[in-house]
Amino acid sequence: MWICTFKDCHHPPCHESHYRFPHLSRARQPIMATRTGIRVLGLLGLLLSCGLSASGARIDRKAVVQQFNPKRNASADTPMQVGNGNFVFSADVTGLQTFVPFNTLSSWGWHNSSLPTTPGQTSISDFTGLQWWTHGRLVTYDQPNPAEADISQWLIANPHRINLIRIGLDFQGKTVSEDDLEDKSQSLDLYSGLLHSTFSLNGTKISVQTAVGPNSDTVAVQINSSLLSSGALGVFFDYPYATGESKFDAPFVGVFNATTNHTTSLKAQKQSAVVQHDLDATTYFTTVGWVGNATMTGPKPSTHRYFLRANQGGQLSFTANLAPTRAKTVVAAEDVFNSSAEWWQSYWNRGAFISLQSAKNADAKELQRRIILSQYLVTINEAGRDPPQESGLTNNGWYGKFHLEMVIWHSLHFGLWGKEDLLERHDSIYARFLPTSYQRAREMGYEGARWGKMSDPSGRSAPGEINSLLIWQQPHPFYFAEAEYQRSPSNQTLQKWDEVLTASADFMASYAFHNQSLDVLQLGPPIYPASENTNPNATVNPTFELAYWRWGLDIAAQWKQRQNKTVPQAWTSIANNLPPMPVQNGTYVIYTGVPDMWNDPDLTSDHPSMAMIHGFIRPPPDFNLTIFNNTMNRIYQTWNWTESFGWDFPMVAMAAARLGDFDRAVDFLLQPNFPFDDIGMPIGGTRVPTPYFPGSTSLLMAVAMMAGGWKDAPGLKFPADWDVQAEGFRPLFF
Repeated sequence: MWICTFKDCHHPPCHESHYRFPHLSRARQPIMATRTGIRVLGLLGLLLSCGLSASGARIDRKAVVQQFNPKRNASADTPMQVGNGNFVFSADVTGLQTFVPFNTLSSWGWHNSSLPTTPGQTSISDFTGLQWWTHGRLVTYDQPNPAEADISQWLIANPHRINLIRIGLDFQGKTVSEDDLEDKSQSLDLYSGLLHSTFSLNGTKISVQTAVGPNSDTVAVQINSSLLSSGALGVFFDYPYATGESKFDAPFVGVFNATTNHTTSLKAQKQSAVVQHDLDATTYFTTVGWVGNATMTGPKPSTHRYFLRANQGGQLSFTANLAPTRAKTVVAAEDVFNSSAEWWQSYWNRGAFISLQSAKNADAKELQRRIILSQYLVTINEAGRDPPQESGLTNNGWYGKFHLEMVIWHSLHFGLWGKEDLLERHDSIYARFLPTSYQRAREMGYEGARWGKMSDPSGRSAPGEINSLLIWQQPHPFYFAEAEYQRSPSNQTLQKWDEVLTASADFMASYAFHNQSLDVLQLGPPIYPASENTNPNATVNPTFELAYWRWGLDIAAQWKQRQNKTVPQAWTSIANNLPPMPVQNGTYVIYTGVPDMWNDPDLTSDHPSMAMIHGFIRPPPDFNLTIFNNTMNRIYQTWNWTESFGWDFPMVAMAAARLGDFDRAVDFLLQPNFPFDDIGMPIGGTRVPTPYFPGSTSLLMAVAMMAGGWKDAPGLKFPADWDVQAEGFRPLFF
């Protein structure tokens, strides 16, 4: 007898998953013609979509998670990390930043350098951008203007994200290197968020425990060693200056030798102290609190380095809260450790989960490792108030700014894994960015709201040719909104997204140009497709953008219909009259009229966006499965995977899964050019610095799709010989 539990149901009829059928996928189910057989097939599909187990046993999530606790015995190029989504502390092998100046980054810590002094370029309003001919009229784009080089570059580089602080062990001013330490051992308990580090110096043991509070930007540290009481061991706090000189500050952010460019000051009390850091117009505070008899002093002459030393005992416990305002209370380290453990235990035991533990092959174990470590890392690096930059809160890329076209990869997976609350931490950006997006569209002569690309928290998009000509970020709000509506079909959801979707669709309808001489609607030129590797003045009607435009406008119309509102005629007219996706020699190609795409190495070495039309989104009405199969075969055969990176591989895996090729889907999730290091950091490779977190998040999105299936084919989508157990996944809504 089968018993199915419907507790906390979000997917009719089951969200909680207690049963599984090894080796069986919907694609491999036998066709049964009888009415009873159809009912059995429906039940099997339902059970598969919920990941049900024939034994009725729940996954031992703690055991699966802790199997992959990262361990090291030396510092590496990437840091161990503790964090909460808005704040990350990155550590070397000591559990602090003693020998390697890894970063402490936040969602709120930003800095503006002084404006240029060049005459005519001393104000943001002096920037005018560049004009391009666009369908018979001059349109002003936010692009660097050679005549305004200084203010253009200032807008690109500002604001930039701040490395807030470096905290490390101080050996009474003596020179000690990591090589001087013995018996080094470090492990991160993923189930509690506690980082444990032990080592010895001259035969004396030192242990350090590090954590970050889940609800405040507070790092907690407990140090145990007899060296504390003798004064031979203490803690330093150091503050770098922030500059916008480098597009990529990796692996280290900020400079420590520009001490005259900024100021710090200390106010110390009996068991707490506050350091105020002023960088030009930016100010923030470090509130340090400790237990027992200790003293904080500094700064050391000609530096911004402060010291905390225990006056007695062999233990030093302290917290350091970093914030734009002074902390009103001082939290104890023990409280942070406890709250971290409680939060992470809850995190791992709620929402969806997948276990590949029974699959007896190395690929399954490696995929499981990537899944677990990716979940931890993207949660601490990316679940913040604002969308994350590509490197999360590990180092700075693109000056620490986030890219709106990447938000879908960074964030959608949280909802697919039943962590909607983490997604909703920053899905408000669309409502927050409406004013700047309305202005952007209006200044370009369009209706509605045009979303930017390389953005800061104010919604301002940095000048750039690609930044101003990319459009595939425009339909993203429809994806987020529809996904939320499928989870929570309520008037509240409809109202939450209505203005955002209306503004997005108004722009999309007005952006499409009717070429009267050809009697065809056109997206572009000028335009950059998702691959960003074509001539923008020659690019017209790119395949993926056409499909995504149609899907977004269709959702916009549904949104109005659900509210019994009139659908604007312009939306319907554009959606119904967009041209078919371009086809050459039986394959979809990157854009209409592209010459000999498959033999052009410049066009087969970046994001293969044609794969996104089936898997990443619902394909448009003109979609042809045979042509798509042909296209995917050409992608498999001709693409330069050594020049691909990040989300390319999970994107192709999603397409392969939709075609029923689950073995190939797994192969792409484990592709040799898609590596993850020993602690789960996604390697950037030759194109971008490490970590490149869209690789992690797209992997989680692909796995969620393969675990839950999709609207017309729920259930597991893994190789037939894999024994997979999944809990809590819902089929994708399309």
